Amino acid sequence: MKREKYLNYIAGEWVSGDDASENINPSDINEVIADYVRADRQQAKNAIDAAVQASFAWANFGVQARSDLLDKIGNGLLKQKESIGMLLSREEGKTLPEGIGEVTRAAHIFKFFAGEVLRQTGDLLPSTRPNIDVEIVRDPMGVVGIISPWNFPAAIPAWKIAPALAYGNCVIFKPADLVPGTAHAIAKIIVEAGVPSGVFNFVMGRGGVVGDEIVTNPRVDAITFTGSVETGRSVAQTAVARMAKFQLEMGGKNPLVVLDDADLNNAVECAVNGAYFSTGQRCTASSRLVVTDGIYTQFVEALVNRLEGLQVGNAIEPNTHIGPVVDKNQLNQDLYFIEEAKKEGATLSYGGELLKRDTEGFYLQPALFTETNNDMKINREEVFGPVASVIRVRDYEEALSVANDTAFGLSSGICTASLKYASHYKRHAQAGMVMVNLPTAGVDYHVPFGGRKGSSYGSREQGRYAQEFYTTVKTSYVGS
Repeated sequence: MKREKYLNYIAGEWVSGDDASENINPSDINEVIADYVRADRQQAKNAIDAAVQASFAWANFGVQARSDLLDKIGNGLLKQKESIGMLLSREEGKTLPEGIGEVTRAAHIFKFFAGEVLRQTGDLLPSTRPNIDVEIVRDPMGVVGIISPWNFPAAIPAWKIAPALAYGNCVIFKPADLVPGTAHAIAKIIVEAGVPSGVFNFVMGRGGVVGDEIVTNPRVDAITFTGSVETGRSVAQTAVARMAKFQLEMGGKNPLVVLDDADLNNAVECAVNGAYFSTGQRCTASSRLVVTDGIYTQFVEALVNRLEGLQVGNAIEPNTHIGPVVDKNQLNQDLYFIEEAKKEGATLSYGGELLKRDTEGFYLQPALFTETNNDMKINREEVFGPVASVIRVRDYEEALSVANDTAFGLSSGICTASLKYASHYKRHAQAGMVMVNLPTAGVDYHVPFGGRKGSSYGSREQGRYAQEFYTTVKTSYVGS
């Protein structure tokens, strides 16, 4: 039986190509979901050409029409959230409730920016000189290149595409080559909603080909990238060389501090949710659990007991708590860090073993290391899997110092009953987002997302703060 082949969308048309990738189900590696066409460099250039040609008309498109389009896209995602959520879970490996929830969030993002289109503001000021007025407005950037990762194939594209379109930009969207299915489903809904030709272009393919063309092409005015630190640095260097605006979201090595006075059950739930749900494949995952002496033993025992009750299995099975790792390469990376931690003297207190299930997949038992210190590789580098380590500290002061001792600064959490420590931590945690008695992972779509240090570069994503990246400020002087 011939498998269905899915196409790219360029200049208002669905376009085929010479090459295609197999979309493999990590819960059952013998299942190929479908074939997805890869664009070549010339097709990427064609997409950029189309966006450039459409940019003037789209920038001057009526705000109500833009708002209606985004709202229609959001409604389309809501209508198909179960089917797209199922596709997402099959191709990426997160559980079905997580998959459906992510698509729902993507829908809400589009609907939020449908409102933001109508809430754009400017300023009218008197000049310091007589008989002159000053108008300050925001113009679209023009053509925006969007490069998204594999771990959130619905939410992250949504929080890039929606504001780009809302503020009058044309889009070149390249999803991760590993998970093209969800991105294609979103693209199809955008097209069916009636986006004008050239305004939205969808180009699947390899980063070294399609991604490189987006980053290097001088007609792409701005680049928003989420992915690895290494690739992010390369994007930054190339963008700076040609003076393009860019925005980067990269890695995290997020701490969850647990103080002696914390509610033990809540602290354990925060750790499990943040470190292991979504198979730990989140840049906001709490991979470092920084625990004070007085609660350390109780916390570790309770956490191991909680992990023993988690079911690792096929992403779409109803009893599954943790799905498979996304692919073989990522699984090998997880196993590498597990072995490195052992070599450095960390104690593997639970898990870390490959698991067999009814279908052949990339199943890894969640791993918990204890007796670690913050200088170990397991606590310095991002694993991006269901692996967490516990670091024992004396008191709050040492906990804060350890929490901040990292090259990253995306999300940081604390579990405590103390208003004093919670307030101090919010003020002094070196991270873009701080969670108090909550998991480090899990953020709202209407507020800013982003970090500090090696985690992020550029203005924040999501919420009204997104306009900082997708627009440029124009000041006009008007004499009477």
